[in-house]
Amino acid sequence: MRPILILFRILVGVLFIFSGLIKANDPLGLSYKMDEFFEVLHMHFLVPFSLAFSLLMNAFEIIAGIAVLLGYRMRIFSFLLLLLIIFFTFLTGFALFSGLIRECGCFGDCIKLTAEQSFWKDIILLVMIVVIFIYRNRIQPLLAKKPMAAVMILAVLFPIILQWYTLSHLPIVDCLPYKIGNNITEKMKPPPGSTPDVIQMVLIYEKDGKQQEYTTENYPWQDSTWKYVDRKDKLIKKGNAEPAIKDFILTDYDGNNQNNAVLKESLPVYLFMVLDVKKAGSGWDNKLKALVQQFKEGKLVLFGITSSTRAAVDEFKAAHGLQDIQFLQMDGTAIKTAVRSNPGLILLDKATIKGKWHYNDIP
Repeated sequence: MRPILILFRILVGVLFIFSGLIKANDPLGLSYKMDEFFEVLHMHFLVPFSLAFSLLMNAFEIIAGIAVLLGYRMRIFSFLLLLLIIFFTFLTGFALFSGLIRECGCFGDCIKLTAEQSFWKDIILLVMIVVIFIYRNRIQPLLAKKPMAAVMILAVLFPIILQWYTLSHLPIVDCLPYKIGNNITEKMKPPPGSTPDVIQMVLIYEKDGKQQEYTTENYPWQDSTWKYVDRKDKLIKKGNAEPAIKDFILTDYDGNNQNNAVLKESLPVYLFMVLDVKKAGSGWDNKLKALVQQFKEGKLVLFGITSSTRAAVDEFKAAHGLQDIQFLQMDGTAIKTAVRSNPGLILLDKATIKGKWHYNDIP
């Protein structure tokens, strides 16, 4: 039993540390995924606390993973891990069997798992953690008391410092489709070699109070006793042609599409992205003045991008001296995907992302 117990401890510990590190690299990403779960489960009152939950969960995964590897206080940590994996299994099971959530975000945006893969991963982890919990009294610490305490203090401090850094700047490793080097226009196209969805048009006709579905090839166009009711598109075969970027849609406040004005501009284009003008961070005003001045001199193009209303944007522009900048609207989810900062700045060169900055780091 001892070799199996050691193997399970290594697998569980390494996987939890790995999972925690990936999500600690982007704690805002996990908080957005939590928001999705809270909304689907009608637990909207928890949405304001999603970032706090994300920070605590990421830190705990790293700490617990190290504790399992070192055999530190296994009575406590084996029990906490068991509670956590039961909770994770419930969430991934809900995502799989409800069909309401496509991805659980178990490994952030760096490693995409389907709902089915996430569920079976948690089932395997659950079995291993149950074994660890049952035989927890047989697990002895690998280090003496003082070295163990020092290692665990570092294990607590590391995720705190890491997540403070990523929230104050940007994720160290950018796994999002808007990372530096990507061309937005190219990423809006289906990947090479992919197959599109197979869609069939279905026509609905009614006769004697009963409705019947037909295709465009066999609908009763010659039979006047059938009355046309409606049409719909039916998915016959799911393809894999979904582009990496599918929500980059910029409009002005009159509803006009402005994608070409941004993506086909020959000058450098700076996008000052403000998810919510009422919740925007501070300290960036002076840093933006140089860009505004160069914009006025015609050296570059500068747009504001937001999901906020026109009235809120007008107040924001007046408060920060941005009256010369045109603000465009974009879906809030797309802005959160583009830059993990409110506000944040993106530099485009003919639709290619050349730079991204947190508002603390605006050059």
